[in-house]
Amino acid sequence: MTQFEIVVSVEKISEAYLIPALQILIDAFPFKIINFHSDNGSEYINKMVSALLNKLNIEMTKSRSRHSNDNALAEGKNAAIVRKTFGYSHIPQYFAAQINEFNVNALNPYVNYHRPCLYPTTTMDAKGKQKKKYEYKNMMTPYDKLKSLPNAGQHLKDGITFKKLDDIAKSMSDNEAADQLQLQRTLLFKQIHEDCRKWA
Repeated sequence: MTQFEIVVSVEKISEAYLIPALQILIDAFPFKIINFHSDNGSEYINKMVSALLNKLNIEMTKSRSRHSNDNALAEGKNAAIVRKTFGYSHIPQYFAAQINEFNVNALNPYVNYHRPCLYPTTTMDAKGKQKKKYEYKNMMTPYDKLKSLPNAGQHLKDGITFKKLDDIAKSMSDNEAADQLQLQRTLLFKQIHEDCRKWA
């Protein structure tokens, strides 16, 4: 609904690395999480993840086997944000901590507070078929979409206010945030490239 997105990187796809990443994800969203949806990977479907979600009263659902469109929005976001930012080339796993620092300081704030998304208007024709139309007037950032929802304030986490979130959003302009993202990305990949050459 809001298209809020938090990107976290892990060294390996296993529950030992996923639990801290999940905690980072849950803490990073400004609103309360009531549902967690994943694919059928064992890194998600296990007792440790279940215990963490149960402790936070978060319901878990999972994708159906051989139904790739169950995660269509997530896959679309992967292409539009993750792959566009990090590319398709292999990045050694020991850079996960540095990439996460980039995510927290540059990518996640830009994506949620400065990058506009299109939101559909759903209409129904005479036959009862739903049609989604993406109009320019419905383009806004995920944060602006969150604020536009009815009674949005009651869904924020304890201690989080729109005043605090406004301060984050207004700390720089959209263009300044994009420039900051590109600069931080350039520095990150320069460091990765230099370190890889040293160890080659």
